Amino acid sequence: MRLVTFEEYLEYIKFHNFIRIEDEEIAVGRRYKIEKYQPDNFVLEKTTVWSFPDRGDWATHRGDYRGNWAPQIARNLILRYSRLGELVLDQMCGGGTTLVECKLLGRNAIGIDINYDAVILTIDRLNFSYRPLDPDYKEPDIKVYHGDARNLNLIEDESIDLIATHPPYANIIPYSKNKKIEGDLSQVYSLEEYLEGIHEIAMESFRVLKPGRYCCILIGDTRKHRHYVPIAFRVMQQFLDVGFILKEDVIKIQWHTKTTGKKWVGLAKTAEECWIEKPEEKQHWTDFYLINHEHLFIFRKPGNGEEIKDYKDSMKWW
Repeated sequence: MRLVTFEEYLEYIKFHNFIRIEDEEIAVGRRYKIEKYQPDNFVLEKTTVWSFPDRGDWATHRGDYRGNWAPQIARNLILRYSRLGELVLDQMCGGGTTLVECKLLGRNAIGIDINYDAVILTIDRLNFSYRPLDPDYKEPDIKVYHGDARNLNLIEDESIDLIATHPPYANIIPYSKNKKIEGDLSQVYSLEEYLEGIHEIAMESFRVLKPGRYCCILIGDTRKHRHYVPIAFRVMQQFLDVGFILKEDVIKIQWHTKTTGKKWVGLAKTAEECWIEKPEEKQHWTDFYLINHEHLFIFRKPGNGEEIKDYKDSMKWW
């Protein structure tokens, strides 16, 4: 882990007008036009199915970092599982959504990303003034590091109040497509290698999280040879394996999925089309459903001296 300071960010934007994520150029160093700092009519989610068709656009939130989770997700987790002034960790912070919400909600935060461009973008998104009327609000301490989620060497044991993060999916969105970054899980083709990395992340998460507190992970599934690959449940196993208890499994509905919408254009619309043995074009297979959800796993670290036998069915079972 290496702290990236605001001064380093300022030096970067002297010579660069954008960062590059996948094939997209995202502008940095420009003044944000902020029309509102809070979402309209926000209420906490009450069920295990979450759906946000309208991506949040308050503060500096933007939808230009593909694969970032919606700010409504981060806001729900921060408000439900942390208090004012506590410390939140997002060790795969991407475009900084979680950290922006921490700034708005008065939580101290640590953000880490293995991609330096993402770190610069996160600091860019945090570069706004916020002075709410709430007398209990204090300017939070937010630090952003360039580093690997598998090695949180600058974070002390049991010092984090909440972990809220969205790992990259194995070879789904290659965030560092134009350059090879050692340890970037988005570039991993082998599911086994990906899960080994996730296991290391789970171990470090367990180490730095305070007893009795929560670790929230959003992850999705994929297909291979037109058959379902349950990546999410295998990721869940890595976290249970290191000692976490599964508190919730929230189904998050996906909207505006770029790859899915473009790649598969011939899905069956009638019963007859379901029985096409082999289409003329690869994109016209009709024998499967589009994946339209992700899993938001909310894990709890057992408290010190806590009797955990009551939770054995929500823990490692193998």
